[in-house]
Amino acid sequence: MTRTVIESKTKTVVIGFDEPFCVIGERINPTGRKKLAAELEMGDFSTVEKDALEQVACGAMVLDVNSGAVFTNKMAEDPRYADNNFVEPPLMRDLVTRIQSIVDVPLCIDSSVPGALQNGLEAAEGRPLLNSVTGEEERLELVLPLVKKYNVPVVAISNDDTGISEDPEVRFAVAKKIVERAADFGIPAHDIVVDPLVMPIGAMGTAGQQVFTLVRRLRDELGVNTTCGASNISFGLPHRHGINGAFLPMAITAGMTSAIMNPMRVQEMEAIRAANFLMNHDANGSQWIAFSRIMDAVEAGTPFAEASKASMDAGAGQGGRRRRRA
Repeated sequence: MTRTVIESKTKTVVIGFDEPFCVIGERINPTGRKKLAAELEMGDFSTVEKDALEQVACGAMVLDVNSGAVFTNKMAEDPRYADNNFVEPPLMRDLVTRIQSIVDVPLCIDSSVPGALQNGLEAAEGRPLLNSVTGEEERLELVLPLVKKYNVPVVAISNDDTGISEDPEVRFAVAKKIVERAADFGIPAHDIVVDPLVMPIGAMGTAGQQVFTLVRRLRDELGVNTTCGASNISFGLPHRHGINGAFLPMAITAGMTSAIMNPMRVQEMEAIRAANFLMNHDANGSQWIAFSRIMDAVEAGTPFAEASKASMDAGAGQGGRRRRRA
């Protein structure tokens, strides 16, 4: 069975067909979060630290760290700040250093800037996941050598020089190309986690069916693990969390093994916990029972993050070990 191993200094997370679904927390991302970008511009990492702690408490097994910030004020003073290749590398190093000083889960280094990817890899302890490579020739030549040099797994996004195709056959072909090119660098298929690209269901009625079919093919024909930006499926629609909560178990049944998502959303996390139990990836339902106690507290009025932290602290107080599989 395909096993993609990701590590921090103290924890190992395995993404695999026979493993619990891997939740990759998406919150540490200044893209579209003006308040967070403004804080980072001032050297304020308080929201980053808060998001890191709360995501882990709520069930994130890996944290995505995205350095795509726009420093508007500094840009006006120094034109170099208009260039992401100038802004992101030092910011990524700072983000990784800060985050791993307060949480011990593995990280996913996320940037379109090669210098930021390298800085994140250099600063990360353990074996992080790299996010990402595409089928574009230039990107393959830039990113795959980093993957090989640092011996890390990588997210492979199913688009290339022609953009994002609405045809699932094209997206599968791009994923296959990336896997084959990675093999040329000596990178095994088990270190490729394919993102088949989830289209918004509001814009394309077959989006769900497409991704389920793609995930099955990627598992059966290429033998790779998969991920996605889970909230893409509900983009632009009302009551999005209901759609996300239905989509995730269906994707898990099709063979999807991870998702980049917001673990602080109760509905989605409840759906994942239930799916793990139903897929026999939760021995004796122990994780479901623990989560049900959190839900009892939430229904009694305790915020989800607070109830989750209390549960995590109680587990640690009962002899939980730091060195364990997440």
